[in-house]
Amino acid sequence: MIQYNTIINGIPVQAHYTEESVEKIFLPLLRRLSALEREKGRRILAMLAAPPGSGKSTLAGFLQVLASQVREREPEIVPITVIGMDGFHRYQDDLLAARTIRDGKEISLVQIKGAPITFDLNRLRERISRVARGEECGWPEYNRLLHNPVENAVVVRGNMVLLEGNYLLLDREGWRDLSQYADYTIRITGKEETLKKRLVERKISSGTEPGEALRFVEYSDLANVRECLKYTKKADLNLTVDEYGIYHYAAEGLAENQ
Repeated sequence: MIQYNTIINGIPVQAHYTEESVEKIFLPLLRRLSALEREKGRRILAMLAAPPGSGKSTLAGFLQVLASQVREREPEIVPITVIGMDGFHRYQDDLLAARTIRDGKEISLVQIKGAPITFDLNRLRERISRVARGEECGWPEYNRLLHNPVENAVVVRGNMVLLEGNYLLLDREGWRDLSQYADYTIRITGKEETLKKRLVERKISSGTEPGEALRFVEYSDLANVRECLKYTKKADLNLTVDEYGIYHYAAEGLAENQ
């Protein structure tokens, strides 16, 4: 196992990846993206879409580190800039004020924070288009401890950008056209119960009491998991994550990668 430690949205995260996953999935992916950059001769935008709890943000960061390390022996590997869509959450005050209907009851949007409706889709689309055009631009990041985005936390540079998020491949009105900006797409899926367990553990790690964490996940996060599992479009590369956090090729992704 390869251990990877990082900070995701203000929370320390420790992940483990198998050498088999690195050799058979991650390195071939880096080589494929690098070849695409050479072929097109411009910035490449890859999109990684996955349900909550799938480890997508951590994996994106690991791919960035792996690309840097592998360049010592494979200099053709292009360095990766990683960004996420979570910085486009609407602000906490806005979510507290806005209302919607869930299960026949009127609630504030903050109660379902993380659902597609709680993101500023128009602003996300505008910024993605700038990245796809090769612009150097600021990009926001979400901080779970502050419960708000931090504007222009990073500057997007370089010829290889990996954008990760739950709904980048969502087959819903307004969202489904985001993938038109991508040169390459990656999808991760998993079993609902596996994702639920991982989400509860993540919520507890941010300081939430276990019982409250479970209630929030069951009321809010699981709806988003189901939305992603049911309505995410297939990608150029399709993966699954198992109960141990290990990634595998999905059946529809095998032919391309064998």
